[in-house]
Amino acid sequence: MTITGESFLARYPDYAVTHVLDELRSTEYGYLDEHDHIYLDYTGSGLAARSQLRAHQDRLSGKLFGNPHSVNPTSLAATELVESARHRVLRHLNASPDDYVVIFTANATAAARLVGEAYPFSRTNRLVLTFDNHNSINGIREFAKQRHARTTYVPMVPPDLRVPTARIHQALSRGRGLFAYPAQSNFTGVQHPLDWVALAQRQGYDVLLDAAAYLPTNLLDLSAVRPEFVIISWYKLFGYPTGVGALVARRDALARLHRPWFSGGTIQAVSVQADWHTMAPAEAAFEDGTVNFLAIPDIEVGLNWLAGIGVPLIGQRVRCLTGWFLDRIAELRHSNGEPMIRRYGPSTTEARGGTVTFNFLTPTGDIVDERLIAAESTDANISLRTGCFCNPGAGENAFDLHKERLRGLRRLRSSTLDDYLRLIGLPTAGAVRVSFGLASTLQDLDRFLSFAEHTYRDRTPDTSGFPPREQC
Repeated sequence: MTITGESFLARYPDYAVTHVLDELRSTEYGYLDEHDHIYLDYTGSGLAARSQLRAHQDRLSGKLFGNPHSVNPTSLAATELVESARHRVLRHLNASPDDYVVIFTANATAAARLVGEAYPFSRTNRLVLTFDNHNSINGIREFAKQRHARTTYVPMVPPDLRVPTARIHQALSRGRGLFAYPAQSNFTGVQHPLDWVALAQRQGYDVLLDAAAYLPTNLLDLSAVRPEFVIISWYKLFGYPTGVGALVARRDALARLHRPWFSGGTIQAVSVQADWHTMAPAEAAFEDGTVNFLAIPDIEVGLNWLAGIGVPLIGQRVRCLTGWFLDRIAELRHSNGEPMIRRYGPSTTEARGGTVTFNFLTPTGDIVDERLIAAESTDANISLRTGCFCNPGAGENAFDLHKERLRGLRRLRSSTLDDYLRLIGLPTAGAVRVSFGLASTLQDLDRFLSFAEHTYRDRTPDTSGFPPREQC
């Protein structure tokens, strides 16, 4: 073992308990090493085990499946597997089928939209959001605006970019309505308190909990924490299937939603001439058209795969790697003693997940354009993520952008991201995000740090040749 490895285990001895994941890395995720690839984008997407892909192939080659909206043999075969997956999701979340339903959607964004478009916003209620939200949640404010409901944002506080509970309490103390926030930030990795769910409910709010970034390394117990709505992205948990998400909703809350339209599969009966329809019950009223019946059974396969490994074990490995990564990047220095890294978010593993966002700095303290990092890490066969990660509120807090500085954005109509940056006076559109997951190893971390030190220490890159940015 190297000196670095010995130091790591001395500081994070729990990593040794996760050795089974090294075995899985060499077998089920062996394609990473076969392609000499460093994968550090687990917040963007999990990775699929080879056994998951084999299960999909074996299922499709062994039996016939058809559109579930019928009683023919292939339809019933598909319906059985879809319903089995639905029940498996509830078991994973420890949710009673008497209290919660599972609505399969195209992705987590579609799940958020289902709530936004059907929630009974009005002048008498409000939408409360944290600055730290994915754009799939931010977009709900447009539905609130259409129905004259006010939207209130609660900012994050540097340097850890957490949201104080006192500020949440204050924001919720006026009125009632819908409160939406992420259990874990996709920008900083901060895990916001699940206690906020009950706090908001006591104030008369329904709660939409974005669990997309949280569930890959944590368990969520819906018998203890009872939000009205939970949105999930399955490929973030276990890589496959893509194109399937879920809205897990409390039955009583779902009954208060009013869909603005209907479609195939969502109604019990409809008349063209009478201009009349009646919606299907519970989840059926929200699953537009035909669900992805060939992929939904893979959710059950993926959940069984995670259960066999143990989500807490995965979380333990990710915490160890995240802690060591935070320790190491804090030590990176140019020859003149200036730091190579500016981190956004917590410096420790307390109440945070395996997502670390930062910028590289030049020896004079300027931010290195994230487009250069994207290009050079790609050349090195490293998958990480750059940009604003569809979380503009966290980015605005991280870059200390105040409202006064952003007022001019209302004048922008058809313009590029570079126009936006010039207006607000920023040299870069975002940051660099590294995230760890099930198949991550210490060797991945060490190889990335070696790349970083070799490529950016004592360097002031020239990015003048980059084309204009189009979007964030």
